[in-house]
Amino acid sequence: MTQHAGSTRASLSFAPKGLVATLATAFAGSLLLTVSAKVSIPFYPVPMTLQTLALLVLGFTLGPRCAAAAVLLYLAQGAAGLPVFSGTPAKGIGLAYMAGPTGGFLVGFLASAWLAGWFALSGWTQNLWRAVPAALIAQAVVFVPGLLWLGLLLGFDKPVLAWGLYPFVLGGIVKSLLAAAIAVALTPRPRS
Repeated sequence: MTQHAGSTRASLSFAPKGLVATLATAFAGSLLLTVSAKVSIPFYPVPMTLQTLALLVLGFTLGPRCAAAAVLLYLAQGAAGLPVFSGTPAKGIGLAYMAGPTGGFLVGFLASAWLAGWFALSGWTQNLWRAVPAALIAQAVVFVPGLLWLGLLLGFDKPVLAWGLYPFVLGGIVKSLLAAAIAVALTPRPRS
């Protein structure tokens, strides 16, 4: 990433400039999240999708504000009843779906996208040695509210980690590696 003179923040190659561009980019990001939700491997009670890969790429390329705006728009679309989530409309729509087992993970999406964007602005996507840990950390953030919500909803006496964490670890590592590689490949290099 290139550094501006006198600035400690890196620039992002795909970060939009202006309100209209930001809204259009956030809308495109929400569409990416919708498509990535529909590519899933069914697990109970939470499916494995490509959404965390999309979240990381959005954050790494758009920065924290625009990536978070894309996630907020995606969540608003889902809350309004549009079939944007994994398994919708068959497994319900709107707020009823969001209050189900995946609700906490959906909340974690916002933190994940924002954190990935922060890592990118802080220069963590300049090389794989820094981008991989950034991706792993940003992805792990999804699980904090996800597992807490799953435990509250289904009971902490149930195998919450077996349902909401363990099946996703290997896939999460692979998606983090892929997102890190994409981020490094798309990061502007300083001019010599």
